[in-house]
Amino acid sequence: MAENLSINAGSKEEKYRELLPQLYALISTETDFIANLANLSAALKQTFNFFWVGFYLVKGDELVLGPFQGPIACTRIRFGRGVCGTAWKEAHTLIVPDVEQFPGHIACSSDSKSEIVVPMMKEGNVIGVLDIDSDSLDSFDDIDAHYLEEICTYLR
Repeated sequence: MAENLSINAGSKEEKYRELLPQLYALISTETDFIANLANLSAALKQTFNFFWVGFYLVKGDELVLGPFQGPIACTRIRFGRGVCGTAWKEAHTLIVPDVEQFPGHIACSSDSKSEIVVPMMKEGNVIGVLDIDSDSLDSFDDIDAHYLEEICTYLR
């Protein structure tokens, strides 16, 4: 079944408010985890035109690339490495205004300038992360963190 998003022009927060119920409806009846990750990636990319949107899934002691939208990405990230590995280790959202200033940043693309990473939690454990990159500096803030954290709760 084809799905469409209906997002009106407005502030970032207004877009998130319109997007959330549509995302919930999109994935609430689908039981396949990977399909839901794929649709969430596409919906976020489509709505906000982020440079890169995707998921990394915990597999042993690494994050392994999952569904994404954007240029080719790093396939595996070790625990505690880079922004994604650090968000996994610390189990909280990281907002990085300038990736060049983040110690140990892993440059999957030199075009990435800022980043937000949101851990996906299940039963108190990180099962993966939502990673979003921008090709502009300082693109993410507490509004993004709030709504992206809510989106990640839909994946439990």
